[in-house]
Amino acid sequence: MADADDVRRVALALPHTVENPSDGFDFRVADKGFVWSYPERIPGKPRVIRLDIAVLFVGDEAEKQALLLGEPEIFFTTPGYDGLPLVLLRLAAVDLDRLTELVTDAWRMRLPDALRSGREGALPGDRESAGK
Repeated sequence: MADADDVRRVALALPHTVENPSDGFDFRVADKGFVWSYPERIPGKPRVIRLDIAVLFVGDEAEKQALLLGEPEIFFTTPGYDGLPLVLLRLAAVDLDRLTELVTDAWRMRLPDALRSGREGALPGDRESAGK
């Protein structure tokens, strides 16, 4: 069962990650968000920052739909995220290994090529950067 502290540890272990000041968590690489706390909006009520739910960048609509349909107990969305390559992740539904995989994948998709080609952008086992 993962939590906001786990998200913070995983995200900050990735090269070039910056934590944007917020009421929850908000992590970016090259000024592109890859995981942040869910700002829940209920009509007629103030916005609530949910630390138990992460907004996760997934790259494209096909990946989004695959996650939503394949693992509805873990991933969901709301109308405000329609058409965006983002899913909502129930942190309590994943263990640390799965969280690490998801956050790292999101980070890789947002990492610019200019940073990826440098040694600092490469992670152990990162085949995309290994030969460069």
